[in-house]
Amino acid sequence: MTTRPRSPLKLALAATACAATVFTAGCAGGGGGPKDSLAYVARDVESLYAEAKRRLDNGNAKLAAALFDEVERQHPYSPWARRAQLMSAFSYYVAKDYNQAIQSAQRFLSIHPGNKDAPYAYYLIALSYYEQISDVHRDQAITEQARTALNEVARRFPQTEYASDARLKLDLVNDHLAGKEMEIGRFYERSGKWLAAQIRFQNVVDNFQSTSHAPEALYRLTETSLALGIPQEAVKYAAVLGANYPGTEWYEKAYELVQDHAAGVTAS
Repeated sequence: MTTRPRSPLKLALAATACAATVFTAGCAGGGGGPKDSLAYVARDVESLYAEAKRRLDNGNAKLAAALFDEVERQHPYSPWARRAQLMSAFSYYVAKDYNQAIQSAQRFLSIHPGNKDAPYAYYLIALSYYEQISDVHRDQAITEQARTALNEVARRFPQTEYASDARLKLDLVNDHLAGKEMEIGRFYERSGKWLAAQIRFQNVVDNFQSTSHAPEALYRLTETSLALGIPQEAVKYAAVLGANYPGTEWYEKAYELVQDHAAGVTAS
C-alpha cells in the first residue's frame, strides 16, 4: 500500500469534543513553559484538566498527555479522571506516540468497559495500529493487528461512524496484506518453488478476493499449475479468472497461456 488516506482527524476531534467541551471554559488562560506546567505537585482538578486541554489546543500534545495523566494520578476517584484517561490516549495519538495511545485506551477500557465512550476508545486503538502500517516490503505484524482492531470496531459498533470509517480502512488493510502475499508468492515463483508460490496465491484468492490483487493471483495460479504439470488446474483457474475479470490483462495473459500449453484440456 504505497498511498493511503490519513486517519480523519476531524472525526477523531469530533469524537472527543463531547468529553472535553464542558471543561474548556478555563482553557484560554496563559501559562509558562512545559517545565512550569509539570512543576506543580498538586493542583485542583479543574485547573489541571483545563491546562492539559489548553496545551492540546495549542499543539503541544505530548505535554497535554502528561498533564491528563496527572489528572488521573492526582484525582483518581473524580469524574475528571475518567475523561482524562481518554483525553490522554487521544493526546498521545495526536503526538504520534501510538504505542502509548494504545496502552492508554486499553487502560480506559479495562476500567470502564461499558462507558458510553468505549466505542471511541476501541476506534482510537484501531487508528493507532493503522497509522503504524509499514510498506508492503516489511513485516506485516502491525498490519494484522490493525486488521483485527478495525474488525473489532466494525463488529462491536456496526451502526456508528467509527464502524463506517473502520470498514473503509479495512479495504485498504486487506489490499495491503494481499499485496504482501503476492510479493512473497512472486519471489517463490521466480525461485522455482511452485508449490510454495501457489500457497501464497491461493491465500489471496481465498481470503482477499475483493482486493485489487485477486486477478493477478488467479493468473499466477494458472502459471504455477502449468509449471507443476497439472494443466487441468491451470484451465480451471483461467476459467475462474475469465468469469470474474473478463476484461483484464490478467485474463488475456492466462488465456494465451492455456492456448499455448493446455489446449483441449478440460478443467478439473
